[in-house]
Amino acid sequence: MDKIKIGIPRALHYYYYGDMWRSFLEELGYEVVISPKTTREILENGCKCANDEMCLSLKLYLGHIHYLVGKCDAILVPRIDNYGTYNQTCTNFLGLYDIVANLFKIPLLTYNVDETHKETEMKAFIKLGMLLGKGKEQSKIAYFNSVQKVEKEKKKKRKLELEKLSSSKKKLLVMSHPYNFEDAFIGKEIKNTIENLGAISINANALIESNKNDYFEFSSSLYWKYNKDLVGILPFIKDRVDGVLFLSTFPCGPDSLVNELLMRKIKMPYLNLIIDEESGSAGMETRLESFIDILEQKKVR
Repeated sequence: MDKIKIGIPRALHYYYYGDMWRSFLEELGYEVVISPKTTREILENGCKCANDEMCLSLKLYLGHIHYLVGKCDAILVPRIDNYGTYNQTCTNFLGLYDIVANLFKIPLLTYNVDETHKETEMKAFIKLGMLLGKGKEQSKIAYFNSVQKVEKEKKKKRKLELEKLSSSKKKLLVMSHPYNFEDAFIGKEIKNTIENLGAISINANALIESNKNDYFEFSSSLYWKYNKDLVGILPFIKDRVDGVLFLSTFPCGPDSLVNELLMRKIKMPYLNLIIDEESGSAGMETRLESFIDILEQKKVR
């Protein structure tokens, strides 16, 4: 008998939890099907399913869901509300399951994370395992094994990113959610352009440590967990890079507020790039080239 295939869209949550999901599900004996890297076709299919008020990142997610339809037995779409009262996620992360369930007639798997109501991540994974017919202890072991694997990989990525700071090239700290900067459609071209211009991109998200968060230097009342994690990198890194690149997708509400706050407070050069489905590469390349030229002239002076 073939293994049950569970689909995972390569968008949004995937860049935070994808490795965790794959490890957990494979430990329980399921086959995992991950959608491919984002293409123009995936974006176009996502735009057909979305409405105009959805951000580009959410449109891409819907495009990846569209790709997985018919290629797996069920698709994992969790509800992730918060990791505590002052660690909220974007409303899209909370409403994603309902959006997908209303747009696509496909079997869905889900789990809930809502720590304000004592629905922790560990409980959620154990419940997911039991929903799939596995025992509580088996699901718990699979969860802890997956956590250990993921933490090892995070440490490796963080070490590689820290090593870039010793380079003599111009260094740009990219303040962006991983589902934007690490996405093949949104971020790959930006990263390549920076490298082609003789500079280096430092991925702020890869530097995040779960036990450190110094966002208080900029605000004591930030609301969104993923933005707080990124902001917490700035005090640690600001004197070790030449400039900051804010990268977000239109029309992201949390990013528009938090990035504006940071741009008013940081004492270093920055560039704000907002990407949508109509954004062209030429304009983006021109802005990056100009910004890196400014950094070079600043150094000379």
